[in-house]
Amino acid sequence: MKNLAEYKFLLFFILTVILISLTTVQCKNTQSTETEISELSFNEDNLLNGISKAICYSGFRKGQHPDRGNGAKNPSYDEILEDLTILSQDSNFKLIRVYDSGENSKMVLEVIEENNLDIKVMLGMWLRAEISNHEGCPWLNEPIPDSTLKKNKKLNLEEIERGIELTNKYKDIVTAVNVGNEALVDWNDHMVPVDTIIRYVEEVQESIDQPVTVADNYKWWALNGSDLAKTVDFISVHTYPIWEGKDINEGMSFTIENLQEVRDSLPGVKMVVSEAGWATTASEFEERASEEKQLQYYQEIMPWAKEMNITVFFFEAFDESWKGNPDNPIGAEKHWGIFTEDRKPKKVMENLYSNLK
Repeated sequence: MKNLAEYKFLLFFILTVILISLTTVQCKNTQSTETEISELSFNEDNLLNGISKAICYSGFRKGQHPDRGNGAKNPSYDEILEDLTILSQDSNFKLIRVYDSGENSKMVLEVIEENNLDIKVMLGMWLRAEISNHEGCPWLNEPIPDSTLKKNKKLNLEEIERGIELTNKYKDIVTAVNVGNEALVDWNDHMVPVDTIIRYVEEVQESIDQPVTVADNYKWWALNGSDLAKTVDFISVHTYPIWEGKDINEGMSFTIENLQEVRDSLPGVKMVVSEAGWATTASEFEERASEEKQLQYYQEIMPWAKEMNITVFFFEAFDESWKGNPDNPIGAEKHWGIFTEDRKPKKVMENLYSNLK
């Protein structure tokens, strides 16, 4: 009997140890998950205008294009009004991002004001190349001439002045200003030195009341963004899992990893996701691009953004055939819209816009 009692006690002791071990592991896993969530969770004041769900808007239709050196062919007033009426239907999108301070963006602001649309704008200031990145950019086959770089510097200063003027004129509509878009990442064709962009940001900050940011790839911010992050009022981050070989089953987790990498490198900064999206057609991505996968990514990132208090500008509103290689109609650059170029809803918007089918 004594041996049996000892055996029972030993068995009870072993089971108790196992139970405690399992409980400890479970607690650690729970704490780990909670830590991951809390590290990327922000206070509500991180949101732009209190909005988590936003959209990148560039309304160029077939045969239209912005001015990137050879003049622009812009949408008409009525076309912009049609676009913004679609986007703001039932208050679906109340915050949009535009990329420059040219005539097209000016008309966007006019349309919003004159038609009393419930839309706020993150206004862009497009920066042209001030240094030649021909050794880093895959599609720059030769150095940009010094004369062109000098001219670009003058054009950039003029762009900044236009942006300041528009921001102050439409101060009730412009909720933030973005100086430069992907002008720092090492593969771009319109590179500007970071010290120059810092000076531009400081100039804009001195001239307007709205917060000022710079938009670039998450990896650049994580590796090189320390000095600029100290200058801007918040950082604007781009993340594209599909460009980095990820399929939809890894899309959201990879996005979170990207943003966590930035947060770890730049603790304490305010953060906006100024571009995140999923192409619906792409020769570069083949079966990884589809309307179904765009729908899934959108349905995953938007509730997450609301929970984390992070404004996410989904890229983008409408397909744009002017982008990318003109000889490749199924190139990825042309097919990021949640609407087609003829303003028909893709699967991600079908339920909300049955009137446009």
